[in-house]
Amino acid sequence: MKPIRLFGTALAAIALATPGLAAAQAYPAKPLRMIVTFAAGGGTDVAARTVAPKLSEALGQPVVVENRAGANGAVGAEAGARSAPDGYTLVVGAAGTLVVAPHLGAKLPFDTFKDFAPVSLLVTSPFIVTLHPSVQAGSIRELVALAKANPGRINYGSSGTGGAPQLAAELFKNTAGVNMVHVPYKGLGPAITDLLGGQIQAVFADVGLVSAHIQGGKLKGLAITSASRLPTLPDLPTVAESGIPGYAAGTWYGVLAPAGTPPAIVSRLSEELRKVLALPEVRASFASQGVSPAGNTPEQFSAFLRDEHAKWGKVIRDAGIKSE
Repeated sequence: MKPIRLFGTALAAIALATPGLAAAQAYPAKPLRMIVTFAAGGGTDVAARTVAPKLSEALGQPVVVENRAGANGAVGAEAGARSAPDGYTLVVGAAGTLVVAPHLGAKLPFDTFKDFAPVSLLVTSPFIVTLHPSVQAGSIRELVALAKANPGRINYGSSGTGGAPQLAAELFKNTAGVNMVHVPYKGLGPAITDLLGGQIQAVFADVGLVSAHIQGGKLKGLAITSASRLPTLPDLPTVAESGIPGYAAGTWYGVLAPAGTPPAIVSRLSEELRKVLALPEVRASFASQGVSPAGNTPEQFSAFLRDEHAKWGKVIRDAGIKSE
């Protein structure tokens, strides 16, 4: 009996010595909260609500989506960062909040790299380089040639200063060596309205916002800003293969936990999210939204965040972009 008792004591000691492992084995024991850093109906919210029910099935506990909008995502991000690091609070954040805002001068109530444990990239969302039909360019090469021949004559609209559509356009300008004039709007909707009316000549726009207009001949779509073509738009070339090698831009949404969450729990969440993102019905849902499911390990997502932070920081500095 003594060896058995000693063995049991040893196991107890191991469990006490590895609380993260013990917590992961019992996890999850209650519902999870998934904080979305923007209002209901936006891209971040739709992405979260697409994966939440499937993640709930995988974990055997409800995953409750909670919208905490405000300050370009900073309100929700702060709420997540200040939550208990026990695996029961997740944050769904966007590129603008996590890697762009830190470069725009405003003081943020969180630090992307100190206050969060990256879990997984969720989806990537490219833009379509979209023109008014009156613009005499049918390809990226022709647009670059036109812009070089007419510096400052092409006006492009965006969702606002420092937003992903502006950054995508500024990266295009820097890489192609052209001069186009930025016209900020309060959202892409008004920008596209003016593009349709011919008040501006170009917009780097979300796929879902302009696809119908392009198919109807009201606008021209030249190329997709992602690194590879979209399966749903196989005939639309990428900017990179259209004469701007290495170009890739867009926005993305990712899942994070508060810093200090046990690594075993973070790994479990990441693994389950990657399984969810591989489900055919989830991939089909995202494809219909014009976004691409991603999914990666915590280590890969951490490296991705640092790369994106550096990339967009350079674009912001080179373009002299400041917060409004």
